[in-house]
Amino acid sequence: MKALVYHGPGESAWETVPDPDVKEAGDAVVRVDTTTICGTDLHILKGDVPEVRPGTVLGHEAVGEVVETASGVVSVRPGDRVLVSCISGCGRCRFCREGAYGQCRGGGGWVLGHHINGTQAEYVRVPNADVSLHPLPAAVPGADAVLLSDIFPTAYEVGVLNGRVRPGDTVAIVGAGPIGLAAIAAARLYSPGRIIVTDLAPARLDAAKRLGADVTVNAGEDPARLVDDLTDGLGADVVMEAVGVPETFELCTRMVRPGGHVANIGVHGRPATLHLEDLWIRNLTITTGLVDTFSTPMLLEMLAAGRLPASSLVTHSFPLHDMERAYEVFAHPAETDALKVVLTSENLPQPPLPIT
Repeated sequence: MKALVYHGPGESAWETVPDPDVKEAGDAVVRVDTTTICGTDLHILKGDVPEVRPGTVLGHEAVGEVVETASGVVSVRPGDRVLVSCISGCGRCRFCREGAYGQCRGGGGWVLGHHINGTQAEYVRVPNADVSLHPLPAAVPGADAVLLSDIFPTAYEVGVLNGRVRPGDTVAIVGAGPIGLAAIAAARLYSPGRIIVTDLAPARLDAAKRLGADVTVNAGEDPARLVDDLTDGLGADVVMEAVGVPETFELCTRMVRPGGHVANIGVHGRPATLHLEDLWIRNLTITTGLVDTFSTPMLLEMLAAGRLPASSLVTHSFPLHDMERAYEVFAHPAETDALKVVLTSENLPQPPLPIT
């Protein structure tokens, strides 16, 4: 089969690799019909995730069809159309029993495209299939459903739930990439009083407005001062970091009110300074997190009911064999205005691009 293989920082290639087989009793093999590229994949290519070994197939998001199951799989069977979750919980360890699948100690957690071969391929082996695969209604387009592999559960769990968004809150989101935009949609489920979004890219700020941001501000125009002005100097109740660099994390700590919440969603490859000499007295709660995906079944129901604007985040579509070109487009959003790119198997029709 063909797959996108990581060969070290800055190096990857769409090349031929062996087809996957089931290895453990809980495995399934899925033919990938739809996949996408995540900001985390770009962090891997930059060398920010050194535990990813050269030779690993990248990717942790997909929709496809089950083609083979091992003896221990009971919830899906060959022929089923499924969503592949970015998290593969064993379902048995202490953390999985608590719904914290991202911290699985039974061989799961974030393994696809991280510790084992991932989904940016024609086929993928999915461990712990009973927990990691979600059957999909035929009416749900793959290009929409694939956004529930990662970004919508991440925005909802690591951003909105960790940030404890409540009705009437002022919510500030730093970064209007796919995760930040999904966080806008997820935060709106809790009726905040105001959502403020900052980013450097005008196209992403426009997308933020379309998804429901009340106020947008270019990151070069002192967003912390704007938040102060809009809250009479108090600060935002909840601030979400959706970029993953030290400067944006420190900006978040300047934008939050005393007693407020900073929810870090971004993947960081460098240390960020925690100014405890200023923050200790402000009663802040700062959370980090890897998504657990316990919310995926609920979010799938909302998607099927038309309550999640998933298709609004897709700006580019490619056939699966154009993976390298898709990476170029996704990695240069300032030039391409890319948000989410979707790649579809050649045996399926290409999804239409949204009308904007």
